[in-house]
Amino acid sequence: MQSPHMHTDTRKLLTTGSAIFGAGVLAALLMLTVCGGITRQGPHTNSGWLALMVAMGCLPTGALTLALGLAKLAGDLRRN
Repeated sequence: MQSPHMHTDTRKLLTTGSAIFGAGVLAALLMLTVCGGITRQGPHTNSGWLALMVAMGCLPTGALTLALGLAKLAGDLRRN
């Protein structure tokens, strides 16, 4: 059921931003735990490096998408 004040494009921005940001958080947690941890010189394993690259791509992109979605939500609520 859709909220009366939230447009579908706003919902899509929030959903997509949350998914991207969540993938980045999951990659960072996996890098720190399952993939061997990290030191000053970087991760210990190839999978750790891959998780680092995913986290570095997803965390800023997801945060910006979420910020855009929240700003759009605030605008939608102010308009109605």
